[in-house]
Amino acid sequence: MVSTDWKTDLRQRGYRLTPQRQLVLEAVETLEHATPDEILGEVRRTASGVNISTVYRTLELLEELGLVSHAHLGHGAPTYHLADRHDHLHLVCRDCGDVIEADVAVAEEFTAKLRATFGFDTDMKHFAIFGRCERCGKEPPSSAGPAPAPGDPADRDT
Repeated sequence: MVSTDWKTDLRQRGYRLTPQRQLVLEAVETLEHATPDEILGEVRRTASGVNISTVYRTLELLEELGLVSHAHLGHGAPTYHLADRHDHLHLVCRDCGDVIEADVAVAEEFTAKLRATFGFDTDMKHFAIFGRCERCGKEPPSSAGPAPAPGDPADRDT
């Protein structure tokens, strides 16, 4: 597991904790599950000169170094979270967009069946299941239809 001592983690891998890397790591920690655009918005609250390409390059490096991880929670950009968190499934509510983390152990029977039937080993930390959260399940579905998934093109103002 990776600690939140990012300076030490990066030094051990031969890298420095640059201001941009620290800002991106702090944004990922604050936002928990965030797209690069959301991370950029958080970073720009402190450093307005940072651009999206810096965020993408930084996220790519941080993922290679095992400090962040990503998952695809919709049709848009992946979302990132700190890698030192336990491996988990992402339960994404189609109505409100909330993301619930579920321990991968809840899918053990399913993954065992995939392995036995197809010889397929799953990477559950990138797995997202879409549905309705408990809160939204108590309300009738909205007449406008389900809200777009986070990062979905329909979720953007145009």
